[in-house]
Amino acid sequence: MSTDEEIKQVLKELAEGAKAGDIICPCDYRDADLTEHGACYCALYISKEVLERKKRLTSIPDRRPPEEKRTRLSEPSPGTIEKSLPYPVWRCKVCGYLCAREQPPLTCPICKAGKERFEKFM
Repeated sequence: MSTDEEIKQVLKELAEGAKAGDIICPCDYRDADLTEHGACYCALYISKEVLERKKRLTSIPDRRPPEEKRTRLSEPSPGTIEKSLPYPVWRCKVCGYLCAREQPPLTCPICKAGKERFEKFM
């Protein structure tokens, strides 16, 4: 099995095992939380302003929809995982980091490469 096939298999297993509303870090809310609040909800990521003590941290709201509005993804047919993903998967060309979201992150959380260094993987 090639590395790409292995990665796709892992993504499929993650998608099948994830519960509706689970947050997989870095989540889709990270960039917005960093911009608005200076840190993400789980506090794994903080902005440069917070690090340099130019901005004070405040309470960060949970952006997930209420539990009653969360839905479970339907089971994909074998071989159609790419078509069943709700978001495209982006890969950092520098370190191989993967994320599933509408657009690639502004900065890779692993190697700090810019958005332009991401390519659409799936």
